[in-house]
Amino acid sequence: MTNAPVKKVPIHLQSSQNRLLIKNGRIVNDDGIEEADVYIEDGIIKQVGRNLIIPGGTRTIDAAGKLVMPGGIDPHTHFELEMMGAKTADDFYKGTRAAVAGGTTTIIDFVLPEKGQSLLEAYANWREKADNKVCCDYGLHVGVTWWSPAVQKEMKQLVSEQYGVNSFKMFMAYRNTWMLDDYDLYCAIETCAELKALPQVHAENGHIIARNTEKLLAAGVTRPEGHQLSRDEEVESEAVNRACVIANQANSPLYIVHMMSKSAVRALQLARNKQKQPVYGETLAATVGTDGTHYRNSCFRHAAAHVLSPPLRPDPSTPQAMVEALADDHLQLIGSDNCTFHEKDKEIGKGNFSKIPNGVNGVEDRMTILWQKGVNTGIMDPCRFVAVTSSSAAKIFNLWPQKGRVAVNSDADIVVWDPRLEKTITAASHKQAVDFNIFEGQHVVGGPQYVIVNGRVCLDDGELRVVEGLGKFLKTPINSPYVYGEQNLSHGDHDLLEPLSRDSPDRVNGSSVPTDLALVNKHLEGLSVTSSGCSTPTGRKMRDPMQRDLQNSTFSISKETEGLDTKTSVRVRNPPGGKSSGLW
Repeated sequence: MTNAPVKKVPIHLQSSQNRLLIKNGRIVNDDGIEEADVYIEDGIIKQVGRNLIIPGGTRTIDAAGKLVMPGGIDPHTHFELEMMGAKTADDFYKGTRAAVAGGTTTIIDFVLPEKGQSLLEAYANWREKADNKVCCDYGLHVGVTWWSPAVQKEMKQLVSEQYGVNSFKMFMAYRNTWMLDDYDLYCAIETCAELKALPQVHAENGHIIARNTEKLLAAGVTRPEGHQLSRDEEVESEAVNRACVIANQANSPLYIVHMMSKSAVRALQLARNKQKQPVYGETLAATVGTDGTHYRNSCFRHAAAHVLSPPLRPDPSTPQAMVEALADDHLQLIGSDNCTFHEKDKEIGKGNFSKIPNGVNGVEDRMTILWQKGVNTGIMDPCRFVAVTSSSAAKIFNLWPQKGRVAVNSDADIVVWDPRLEKTITAASHKQAVDFNIFEGQHVVGGPQYVIVNGRVCLDDGELRVVEGLGKFLKTPINSPYVYGEQNLSHGDHDLLEPLSRDSPDRVNGSSVPTDLALVNKHLEGLSVTSSGCSTPTGRKMRDPMQRDLQNSTFSISKETEGLDTKTSVRVRNPPGGKSSGLW
């Protein structure tokens, strides 16, 4: 019998949570690094700087040698979702508990109505499931799974202050369940543009998948490898291009969820050069942390546990290529698409791969996996890591700067990140409810030591102390200035610079670089101090200055800052979601 989750803020939290000081750390935001302390009171960051004057009775966390970063924002989760005859293992309590354990302090889940169901009714169902369970703040996207004048009317209601939704998801796959045809997809995207909401799409060609599935089953291919064979990279890339064309015809921005292949990213890059409005690309922890070779594993449990859509790709170069795409701003965000099913549920598809419930874990391991694959290998710097795991999502979904930033008046959602912390990922030790982990056995260096959620220490020197129902629902206002407004960098007057090539001297031996804290030091050394004492990124790829100790190193003015825009959140060479000067 397991202990019931805590439903009230316990005494040990009450005594220390109103006032908190984080000392001696390095604050990492998407636009720079600053050596400063952070004072928190009543869930809000009140002061940032040195020699702060704070009241007595304040708890102090010594972050010497640590990085102080905005809490992660996972823009793509599915908790308590019923699909394909099963219900996900992670509910809103267990899922958000796992999120906090991994450094994520905000999640955005998907309301997915059944065909013919009222969007408002489905929204109310999700709120009822989540509000009293979440351990951190959460928002909601709403799926448009069928089309009619009534659906259009409800979309207009959902973007109001009463409901607080600014994004709608449409499916180009899952024929006969959630899929829209191109006409209805055009209408839905057009409505999003009129409402100043953001349309999202699951980009796969559902008709091709349906026919390929019929042919494979008829040929006797029934095991999990049939899932990948039925929907190869071309099936994804075609839909990416078609979604971009439809969005362009509607003069609408676009957000493409869970991009899983190099072909899809190439299609996005080609289309982006023609788009009137920005297009944002999201990939997953699963995409950068593992690959599709697992579908041919002889153990059904193992192979089926990796089934999600679009599928993992068997090309072993895909994970690094997707990390490169994140580093180079060809993709803007990394989510988890956490949609977990127990072994007994995956077995529904024994004998017919098309009936395997789709979904994998990732909400807990998203940040550590990307740090391992991206920062420890020298592909991206810590500022870019913050952008793709937190800040970009906050901007796109209009939560900035309340979320996604360590700054005065921002919410006190903070991760104290230890770049030396080592662990091996296992299903036996993770906090998720599912009995399998697709990253099983991977050794990672770097992770959260403390996680602060709305000013409360919920991961305390590695000890998880979440509170059920502590989180609140976040209304996401329409007309995000980073999507529709003047702050949309893709329509600024920035000069575009050529992206770094894969064999650029700024790379450090590609993927062969061993995990080493010295690499993180190099990232930090590649940043230069402004006159205010705050450092700004000199590039997403690692530089190669002298190595110095993370705790004791100091910054110096660098000529590398010349020609860079130090006020924006990204290098000027490739604005988020905007037109690129080169093809990845």
